[in-house]
Formats: sequence, structure tokens, C-alpha cells
Amino acid sequence: MTAPQRDKQQQYGADSIQVLKGLEAVRRRPGMYIGSTGQRGLHHLIYEVVDNSVDEAMAGYCDRIEVTIHRDRSVTVVDNGRGIPVDIHKTEKKPGVEVAMTMLHAGGKFDRTSYKVSGGLHGVGVSVVNALSERLDVWVWRDGKEHHMAFERGQTVEPLKVTGKVGKKTGTKVKFKPDPQIFKQIEYDYDTVAGRLRELAFLNPGLTLTITDERGSRPKSETFCYKKGVAEFVEFLRGNRRPLHPKPIQFSTTKDDVEIDVAIQYDEGYAENTFSFVNNINTHEGGTHLTGFKAALTRVINEVAKEKGMLKKEDFTLTGDDVREGLTSVIHCKLREPQFEGQTKTKLGNSEVEGIVKTVVYENLRNYLLENPGVARAIIEKAISAARAREAARKARELVRKKSALEAGVLPGKLADCSLTDPALCELYLVEGDSAGGSAKQGRDRQFQAILPLRGKILNVQKARVDKVLSNEEIRTIITAIGTGVGEDDFRLEDARYHKIIIMTDADVDGAHIRTLLLTFFYNQMRQLIEAGYVYIAQPPLYRIARGKEEYYAYDDAERDEYIKRLSNGQGKGNIVVQRYKGLGEMNPEQLWRTTMDPATRTLLKVEMEDAVEAARLFEILMGDEVEPRRAFIESNARFVRNLDI
Repeated sequence: MTAPQRDKQQQYGADSIQVLKGLEAVRRRPGMYIGSTGQRGLHHLIYEVVDNSVDEAMAGYCDRIEVTIHRDRSVTVVDNGRGIPVDIHKTEKKPGVEVAMTMLHAGGKFDRTSYKVSGGLHGVGVSVVNALSERLDVWVWRDGKEHHMAFERGQTVEPLKVTGKVGKKTGTKVKFKPDPQIFKQIEYDYDTVAGRLRELAFLNPGLTLTITDERGSRPKSETFCYKKGVAEFVEFLRGNRRPLHPKPIQFSTTKDDVEIDVAIQYDEGYAENTFSFVNNINTHEGGTHLTGFKAALTRVINEVAKEKGMLKKEDFTLTGDDVREGLTSVIHCKLREPQFEGQTKTKLGNSEVEGIVKTVVYENLRNYLLENPGVARAIIEKAISAARAREAARKARELVRKKSALEAGVLPGKLADCSLTDPALCELYLVEGDSAGGSAKQGRDRQFQAILPLRGKILNVQKARVDKVLSNEEIRTIITAIGTGVGEDDFRLEDARYHKIIIMTDADVDGAHIRTLLLTFFYNQMRQLIEAGYVYIAQPPLYRIARGKEEYYAYDDAERDEYIKRLSNGQGKGNIVVQRYKGLGEMNPEQLWRTTMDPATRTLLKVEMEDAVEAARLFEILMGDEVEPRRAFIESNARFVRNLDI
């Protein structure tokens, strides 16, 4: 061992081990606490503060929460709950509000007498918001007084003091400004935040949530309050699809210390929209409560159908897919100690909940259907019709299997596959048209990039049953190339042949329509690909700006103008060539590779479902049968479109 090596070893001692005290760990690794430092993490700061107020509502002490996004990008959350405790904590020797704001995992949620159930996915509390804020002020109205305290980047800068009298008023006001040292871009999306508040209002009947956005030339505000809770949630999700029965079926009960709130309604469509929640958390990955719900639903409808003579013993049995066709449902469970698992920690793992939900749904739904024979008949007839279509779909699936013969290694003829076989390294480009497909095949890196040209526009699966979907040639080709299969019973994510599936269409109206059709297909038939983060959208440039041998590619008009200015050097636009790409086919292979396919220079947008509820609603508006909602959506959003390429 040489002397320098020995010196290095000797330098590694107890002093080398860093101890991150207080909220320092949060600032050092913010992604561990809020998921990311992008827009999702930024929104999570609001949700964390709001969740505290909602916990007060679930405990019965709060019925109003107000959220305000200010012009300076700070956010204020006000509630009329009990107010955060301000008395001195026995062991920490600090006011309760300071403990809550400066210590991780400190709060009333760990004391069963303060909160029976509580929301908040990570359970890290408002202290994380404090740590990641440039400044945070908190006002507490309690015991007839107003108390105020202030922090900067998690450190106390103004100790707790009484600032006035408030009479009988109680509650908490938190105002925070995200730290630009942590968040590179502080830009809240109004619709995303409003969607979450609307969701919370549905899940907590009688709770009023208001959002006000002071940014922009005209401040806007919305208030959400729903007395009927999840029943109104189901009607909202169903949208304009014609219902099979006029009112949602709803029941709420408590069994073995688990509160269960369920609402279901069938419509004339074919898509299933089932959303499950635990303590106000959207359990995207399902879990034991959803398993229990689905099992009970299938059993009840089969039993009632046989009792009414609509299914004879020699007939087929209705499957889960059959009984959930055209179903919109919401199941919300509240339990004391939920255990979350799965890839995004949004899958309920409590084994005892499955049996509890199964029993509650079975008993309540069976009683309802027996007492309402007209509703029961309509639901069962739809399920039987779905079963017949399922049989046709089974034959279509067999056709897919025969045509693909994946086991034998036979893939679609127009697929230009890559040479690598490790899915984690492979990407599939779904390309609009044979012309662009030809350029992509020539320009790609054959080692890890596969190309599948698509002819024309694929079927709109929002309006089609699964048998029709699987009989569509272009869709069958996509399914075969990806390799996972489709449908709840047949889909296997581990069989995906590519971990990047990239939609690459022209930057025009037709390209946008094809992209939307593909996203509709993935959302309805292969949603697990989106949830796993496998679906992306390519971003081809709109312009090529060149002068002599110097050239740039611009992705919007502002960037184009900037490059023109750079090339002109104040000498006018002479000799500057500006080429507007109408389609991918106008690029030669080398240009397409450099701008859109080279991992070192390209821009890809990952398709994410931050708000699955809003995604379902938008797909129905844009791709469903009803024309009027689509017209209203276009008219209300037309002002945001500056240039329409038709």
C-alpha cells in the first residue's frame, strides 16, 4: 500500500460521516420527499398543506378550505379547523406549531386520539413544505388570539408571538413561496390544482374548497362542494354518456373500523372508469379494496342474473370484464393505518380490507338489485351483450396470436426491428405514414431503435367495443409489435419488447389527431404502459433556419425569431433560409436523426397520468360520441390557439 493510499484511508473516520440535522436532509434530497423538483413536486407542496386541512375536516372540525395562488407564485391555504396547537411541547420544549413546521414525522396523525384517519401519501407533513420554501408564514387562530410565526428555508426567523384578538374564530393560515434554489421553474397549473381540490370535495361531502388564481390579467376562482359525495363524483365522471339507470347506486357503511363509500352507474358506452381511493389518496395501482369490490360485483350480477332466469345453468358465466363494461364507479375507503405498496406507493396492501369490502359491496348491491328489478335487468342485459362481444373478441385475439406467432419470432412485416433484445435498452417509434417511416428507418440507430410506420388514422377506440378494436389491422400490428397483449386478463407488462414507445407524428392538425387516437388506444387498452412510464411523444422541429453552412432548428415561432435574429447580426434577413416543415417526410434521414431521434439532442415528452380522473373526462369529451361537449370544449379553449395549421 502506497503512502497516498494510506493517507486517504486514514482520512475516512467518524468525522467523514455527515449527520443531516432537522430539515437539511429534505433540502439535500427533495425528490425523496415530494417525488420530484418539477411541476409534480411543486403541486405536491400545495397538496401537503391542503391535506392537513382535510384531516381536520375528516375529524369533524373544518368545513371550509381556501387556496390562493398569488402573482408572486406564493400560495396561501386557509382553513377553519381547530388551529395548529401553540402550547409548549412537553419533550421538545417548543410551541406545537414550531414542532410541526420544523421536525419530520411530527404531527397529530401519529396520535390516534387526535385523528382517526388521515390523508397525505408520504406522511412527511408540512415540515417538508417549510424546508423547500424560500419563506413560510403561519397564522394560527386559537383560544381567541391570532398567533404568527415565520420561517426561511426551514429555519425560524420570527418566533411565535400573539398578533391580535380573533374572538371565537379558529383555524390555520399557511403562506409559502417555493424556493427557486430547489425549483428551477415555479409555475403552477391551475387546472391540475383545481382538479385535485374538486376530487377532495367529492370525497368529503359537505366540505367546501375554493381555489383563487391571482395570476394573469383576470383573476379566476372556483368553489367545489358536493353534498352527495361519491354519487356526484360518478355523475361527473360519466359526463354526457347516456346512463342505463337515472341515479347512481350508492351505499356508505362502516365495518370492522373501515369506512366504505361506494357509488356506481352504468351507461350505454363500452369503457370502464373505476377509481379507487384510500383516505383521499387516489390508489392508481388498485389494491385489496379494489380486488374485493370487483369480486363482489361479478358475483352479485351472476347470481341475480341466474335467479331471474336470464342466465341458465348451461349458459356461460359473466366475467369481470363483462359486468364492468360501461361502468363508472368510485370506491373510497377510510382506515386507520393503510399500508401502501407498488411502484408508486399507491396500491393498498392491507389484506383484511379485501374481505370487508367484498362483504359490504355484495350485501348492499344484491339488496339494491333485488329491490329495483328494472335497473337489474338493464345492467344484466348489457353484461350478457358484452359477454357475446367478448367471445368475438376472443376469436380476434386468437387471430392476433396466429398472425403474430410471437413464440416463433414472427413480427409484423412492416416493423423494422432493432438488433438488441434487452427491452430496457430498446425503443419503438410509431411513425405517421410510409414516407416518414422510410426516413426514420434510414436515419435511426438500428441497434436499439425500431420503426413501425402507420398507415392513416387508427380506429377511435373510445367509441368501439373490444372485438371491433382487435379486428382493426393497424391496432393488431401495434399490439403484436409491443408484445404485451391487451385487456386485463391478457396484458403482461413484463412481456413488453420495448421500454420506450415513442409516438412520432407530423407537427400539424392531422398529426395531432393521430397522436390523440394513439393515446386514446393506450389509455383504454394498455394503460399499464403509461403507468409504467413507457409511452413518450417525440418533438420534431417546426422550422429549419439556415444561412450558408450555419443552421438551427426551432420548435416554435419565438425560437425561430430568435435564430433569425442571431443569424442576421443586425444586417437584415438577406440570405437567411427559413423552412417550415409540414411533415416528418420533408426531413432527410440525417435531419430526422439529429433533431428528433438522437438521444443526445432530441426532446421527448413522457406521457404521465398525474390526474387520471381528468384524463378520463377529457378522453370522453374529445373522443366520445357526444358532439355538444366537444364543441363547448373547443369554443372555450379556442382563445389559446394562436396558429391553426389547416
